[in-house]
Amino acid sequence: MNNKPKSLIIAVDGYSSTGKSTVAKQLAARLGYVYIDTGAMYRTVTLHAMREGWIVNGEIDEKRLREGLLGLNITFRYDEGKKRYETYLNGEYVEEQIRGMEVSGNVSAVSSIGFVRAMLVEKQREMGRQGGVVMDGRDIGSVVFPDAEIKFFMTAAPEVRAKRRYEELKQKGQEVPYEEVEANVKQRDYMDEHRKESPLKKTEDAILIDNSNMTVEEEIDYMLEKIREKQ
Repeated sequence: MNNKPKSLIIAVDGYSSTGKSTVAKQLAARLGYVYIDTGAMYRTVTLHAMREGWIVNGEIDEKRLREGLLGLNITFRYDEGKKRYETYLNGEYVEEQIRGMEVSGNVSAVSSIGFVRAMLVEKQREMGRQGGVVMDGRDIGSVVFPDAEIKFFMTAAPEVRAKRRYEELKQKGQEVPYEEVEANVKQRDYMDEHRKESPLKKTEDAILIDNSNMTVEEEIDYMLEKIREKQ
């Protein structure tokens, strides 16, 4: 008799700077699952568009972006030394570049474009179709895998998220005024919630986690408890 736990598709959605990636990565490691950072995919497209001059003063040249996406290759590799998944653009390591404030200021606009979402959603479905994955983003449970066996939706007070993001940037040596970080968080919330294509929303079957006053370990323990109920 096979008592091996069922390999699930686990969707982790929610607002920016709620620590989705941190929790999802550790959750995947604890379960022995593959981790897929869909937010990094949109950030990588944004970085590429910025480098190519397809975004100027917030204005996106959608024609050139559409053409330029055809040869784009986004991959993830697990770094054994750092114990984390890292993002590569056409074979180039871009993990640090995609986390900067300039990319953060443009990614919501890029991710709201229909053909960008269509291309990346298809790639995400290919990556996760076999199960045994933890995938985090904004629309995993609502669009990418609406039939995912378990869905989490993460939130926290905007001020809490802004402080986390501010501290993260400081640790990376990026000196950005706190007020700018908080404004960016709130702007992204509005854009994510109101975009035409796949707006950010909690599905009825998603488990809500407000982690304003939770540690990462408390979140993971709670999520593992819910996951075991499904296996």
